[in-house]
Amino acid sequence: GDMSLVGPRPALPHETEEWDALLAQRLRVKPGITGMWQVSGRSDTTFEDYTRLDLYYVDNWSLATDVAILAKTVPVVLLRRGAK
Repeated sequence: GDMSLVGPRPALPHETEEWDALLAQRLRVKPGITGMWQVSGRSDTTFEDYTRLDLYYVDNWSLATDVAILAKTVPVVLLRRGAK
């Protein structure tokens, strides 16, 4: 598929046109339905925060990280943390 269960926030096509080489590193992995950005504040985070979290995920991916993100996703969604 085009997406993974866990990964960086999916980018819109017009967003990627303006990315520099550092931000383009996010494209090394498939985007995810959930990810570090989603469990770290979602709408309460800035563009800089979510890109930093996505780049951290890309550089430090592990199965353990994915499991931890999945475990944090359930309460974040149920409690609507960071949702607007």
